[in-house]
Amino acid sequence: MRILVLADSHGRVENMVRCVEFVEPDHLLHLGDCVRDAEKLQRYFPSLPMTTVPGNCDWGYEDEPERLIELGGRRIFMLHGHTRGVKYDLQRLWYAGREYGADAVVFGHTHTALVDYDGAMYLMNPGSIGGVHAIATYGVITVNPQKFDCSTYRLL
Repeated sequence: MRILVLADSHGRVENMVRCVEFVEPDHLLHLGDCVRDAEKLQRYFPSLPMTTVPGNCDWGYEDEPERLIELGGRRIFMLHGHTRGVKYDLQRLWYAGREYGADAVVFGHTHTALVDYDGAMYLMNPGSIGGVHAIATYGVITVNPQKFDCSTYRLL
């Protein structure tokens, strides 16, 4: 299973379309800012399963800002990050992930791609697919019986 992880699209739906076409994911996670972009993307790929959480720029969305989901037998804690102050303290995410028994914590908000692994759990920020800081980035989670891995890539 390949899970495409996107965050901080900020209106750049065309970048999201390119990612889906390139990665050919089995599932897509959108981590907020802007959830309406994920809704537009769904029209291009109606059969692609998507899970979203709203970000700090998603005014009016009543969805839960944090979700614990299971995909391919792995637990993924997903959030935008503003609810846990990720711009100032990533330690909170490590604690939350352990508290929920997550295999990975995925978040956005900082617009900076990151993958960290402590031997038991991944912490991953796909960066900004909207290219807010001129470089559009995305994440991929690979799940199969032999492998569980999180990676980030630059959209070319």
